[in-house]
Amino acid sequence: MSALWTARDAAAATGGKAAGDWIANGVSIDTRSIQRDDIFVALTGENRDGHAFVADALDKGASVAMVSRALEGIDPARLLIVDDTLHGLEALGAAARARIASTSVVIGVTGSVGKTSVKEALFAALDRSSHGRAHRSVKSYNNHVGVPLSLARMPAGTRYGVFEMGMNHAGEIDALTRQARPHVAVITTIAPAHIENLGSEEAIADAKAEIFRGLEPGGIAVIPADSPHFARLRAAALLVRAEVVSFGRSDQADVRLLDAVPAPGGGSLVTIDMGDRRLCYTVAAPGEHWVTNSLAVMAAVRAAGGDLGAAGLALGELEGMKGRGARHELALPGGGSALLIDESYNANPASMAATLAQLGATAPAAASPCSAR
Repeated sequence: MSALWTARDAAAATGGKAAGDWIANGVSIDTRSIQRDDIFVALTGENRDGHAFVADALDKGASVAMVSRALEGIDPARLLIVDDTLHGLEALGAAARARIASTSVVIGVTGSVGKTSVKEALFAALDRSSHGRAHRSVKSYNNHVGVPLSLARMPAGTRYGVFEMGMNHAGEIDALTRQARPHVAVITTIAPAHIENLGSEEAIADAKAEIFRGLEPGGIAVIPADSPHFARLRAAALLVRAEVVSFGRSDQADVRLLDAVPAPGGGSLVTIDMGDRRLCYTVAAPGEHWVTNSLAVMAAVRAAGGDLGAAGLALGELEGMKGRGARHELALPGGGSALLIDESYNANPASMAATLAQLGATAPAAASPCSAR
């Protein structure tokens, strides 16, 4: 495999100065998770200056550190000096996006609930069909640092890139989507998350719809047909001349749920109508919200030109994720077991409602006693 970044390419991308001749196979902003041959980006925040951790990063095997100044005691050959490290990271991400412009499909995902789950399911589906040539943002790297970091980590041979985008305030997704420049933009749902900053669900819908502003020409907007804000989202997509694909239970949905019944062993057996075909597949993760997630996944996979069969197989294997619906059977001291549903990662009221509904639908034998975390 070729290197993710060479000294020459990274310097050209960032406008920086690289005295050494190194290669890098990763990009990191955290010495706690640094990997050998990473570029360590020394970001400066309100409370910490990444320049103080450069020596530690290099000792742990980083190839080079991206810094905004020379550092005493550090070999200049192991520094990539730029004017501003955040801007340098953004430039590195932009260069990574540019080099796959003619060969790849990029998908952006946002929404009040379910964006990480849908992102992971999309990655699993597209990675399967492209034989390991899919790339995605890890964890919830969806903000002004996470998106350029995820872009900068994207290999040149990527066939599909899947990027999550989040926000707390209006205007934030606008900046992120213009970096990712997706061909397909997905909104999972609109719910009152961050309403304290935005004031209303309508304002939240408008903020999420900013993802359409970065769509490449001829791009596709995937939106929830059952949302009360459907017309608002559709209008925002049409404003940028995007093709609109809707998903849900509505008779007008382009990807329409026909039936969902409990599957043996948990999860759901789902039947959908995509206009020219009907598909039946299993969703391993339990819960009504995962049925809806699967509709968004199928719509996005088709919009990206992916393999729907591979998507169905991926959904049949993908179970709940840590902090987002993972289920744990806990042995009790006096015998028996308890079911723990872990929805602890930054859960908002909508995600907790989905978890409690899932808990209530769990068979008594498996759910007594039980709890949602």
